[in-house]
Amino acid sequence: MTVQQKKGRPATGGAVLRQRVTEAITEAAFAELAEAGYARMSMESVARRAGVGKAALYRRWPSKQAMVTELIRGKVTDALPPTPATGALHTDLRELLATFRSQLANPLLARIAAGLLAEASHDDALAEGLNTGVTAPRRAAARTILQGAIDRGELPPGLDLDLGTDLLIAPLAFRVLVIQGRSDDEYLETLTNAIEAALRAAVR
Repeated sequence: MTVQQKKGRPATGGAVLRQRVTEAITEAAFAELAEAGYARMSMESVARRAGVGKAALYRRWPSKQAMVTELIRGKVTDALPPTPATGALHTDLRELLATFRSQLANPLLARIAAGLLAEASHDDALAEGLNTGVTAPRRAAARTILQGAIDRGELPPGLDLDLGTDLLIAPLAFRVLVIQGRSDDEYLETLTNAIEAALRAAVR
């Protein structure tokens, strides 16, 4: 790292070029995913669309799977806000659902999600990458909210945390990504109330 970079000044020269190449590859990879799907996209097609050599991709990722999972993680997980901690279950749930909705409604995600999930069903490496980078952080956020509500006495101590986490995530994901139904604020409030009621019955 140069002295200028240590002082927080903008990178120049090779660092800027590398960043531009990475941005071009990222844009090309998502375009290929949206147009060709995961199964038909290749490192070669991404490199060609980005206007770079294949070596530029392989210097960053060892495989297509590694590239896709890292880029998706950067797109939808690194931007995940802090887990809500309002001090009340209802408002925690409502804020978490609003966060999930904003990410699920991303047009790019909507175009590539179904294909990636289908491929993951018979590609263990892709499934593991998506679970680690996308699913696990969201389930962790949901469990944190549920455990906080248990600790405050808002939910029973015998709550099935796995089932409770499913209730927080699955209904909204199905509505937005699969049936592409209405998910406005009124719907989110109704869903929050329904999930709250279901959680109190989800005891092992």
